[in-house]
Amino acid sequence: MKHKKWIGTVMVLSGLVLAGCSNNGNNKTTASKQVLNWTESSQISTVDLAQATDTLSFNVLMNTQEGLYRLNSKGTPTGALATKTDISKDGKIYTINLRQGVKWTNGDEVTAQDFVYSWRRTVNPKTASQDAFYFYQVKNAQAINEGKKPINTLGIKADGKYKLTIQLTKPVSYFKKLLAWPLFYPVNKNAVDKYGKKYGTAAKYTVSDGPYKLADWTGSNKTWTLARSKTYWDKKKVKLQKINERVTESTTTSYNLFQAGTVDETLLSGEQVANNDSNKAFVKRLPTGTSRLDLNQGKIKAFKNLKIRQAFSLAIDREQLTKDVLKDGSIASKGFVPNGMGQNPKTGEEFQDEAYVKSGVAYNLSKAKKLLSEGFKETGNSSITAELLVSDTDSSKQTAEYIQNELQKLPGVKITLRTVPAVQLFTKQAAKQYDLTIQTWQSVFADPINFLDVYESNSSYNSQGWKNKDFDKLIDEAENEYANSPEKRWAKLVEAEKVLIEDQGTIPLYQSAKSQLLNPKVKNVVYNPAGVPYDWKTTYIAK
Repeated sequence: MKHKKWIGTVMVLSGLVLAGCSNNGNNKTTASKQVLNWTESSQISTVDLAQATDTLSFNVLMNTQEGLYRLNSKGTPTGALATKTDISKDGKIYTINLRQGVKWTNGDEVTAQDFVYSWRRTVNPKTASQDAFYFYQVKNAQAINEGKKPINTLGIKADGKYKLTIQLTKPVSYFKKLLAWPLFYPVNKNAVDKYGKKYGTAAKYTVSDGPYKLADWTGSNKTWTLARSKTYWDKKKVKLQKINERVTESTTTSYNLFQAGTVDETLLSGEQVANNDSNKAFVKRLPTGTSRLDLNQGKIKAFKNLKIRQAFSLAIDREQLTKDVLKDGSIASKGFVPNGMGQNPKTGEEFQDEAYVKSGVAYNLSKAKKLLSEGFKETGNSSITAELLVSDTDSSKQTAEYIQNELQKLPGVKITLRTVPAVQLFTKQAAKQYDLTIQTWQSVFADPINFLDVYESNSSYNSQGWKNKDFDKLIDEAENEYANSPEKRWAKLVEAEKVLIEDQGTIPLYQSAKSQLLNPKVKNVVYNPAGVPYDWKTTYIAK
């Protein structure tokens, strides 16, 4: 599968049920008021699946929409709108029967054509979807996205109202997991035609077919509601009447709201983790999400120099950052690909251990100064003045302030800080409007390619300008030539990670912990650490 971002191979998604309970929320155990109050650290950027790139937007989409599959509590794809799936012997053709009588909230029936329309819309170059590359394993998707073939040649067709035929370019062992991700969900054409460019920009400009219906979101406000859908095909399993979500950029604010009983959940940072690790409401998690520092070679030419990039990396003490600054359970990165993204199919060794390049994540200030001096001589520079762009959340600001201080220990380096709301940050990063920035990345499912694809030369997420032909070749070989040879594919991915880190294509920082307090009365929250995190379809409030 060529191209970047969150993709993967044959590894199974890990998932778990938080505060689980064996029943489905019957009247003997459920509270009379089924309302969940949840906090978020950022605003929704969009509910148009073709435009979504951030975890929160996908989380809203997963809970308000329905696709062919949903992931169960073990991370296994289970039939949602798909009632039967036949796969050809060569693994390239999927024939899927659809559930009949499913309705959109506007009254339209969900049909196979809604999937065809959605997929064609996403790969259409006019849509400018950053995630279109995920469809490249579907026949003609890449050529269509690059403007080389007509949209109607995409390898998906509707055989009547209730059957889909999907043709792939090669066998893809993880394809059902992709089909459970909101990017592959259907879209109601009548809604897009009605709302035009406004589609997905506010609750009133969309329709849905999932467990909940988005309400009270204007497109820019910091509170919204997911209300139980009256038209959902499986509504008997949906117990919550509504989920109220509010943005609190500071965990101090959300923590106080939790303590006051105003919300049922809060993320924790710093001392809050240490102070609550014995709290019965404490839940510790380590999702496969990372933070890294990217240096924009298009804005600051000195960043094209390897020694300067290495100097910036060596000046950052990741252990001190995680243990003394963040103090929230986050762990120092051993590379770009984090822990939990798969094991060697032969030896069982974790990817991050096998691909570990110590020099790419080590701390050595004296060596950093020496390399910077050499880099300055090679480039003709005597100083670097740059702006570090980050989001306005607590952890981002803490990280930014620490990095600013560490980098300014390098002679001739001056770093200023700029914080913006997360939605603005995503836009500026995509538009390459930064000197340095802290990027975060969350996988779709557990496989190294979910991360490594980011840095292919033609990746829409490769905003900092690092390009390496050897890296591109290794990724291409892994996803094409050795797609059906797990051990050889794995070896190519390991080699690619080493090239990325040895050439300091990015500066890995840490794997982000997401410890939280969760009201013990909240049951059956299905959490997926390797993808879209929270599925509230079967969640309920116990007495």
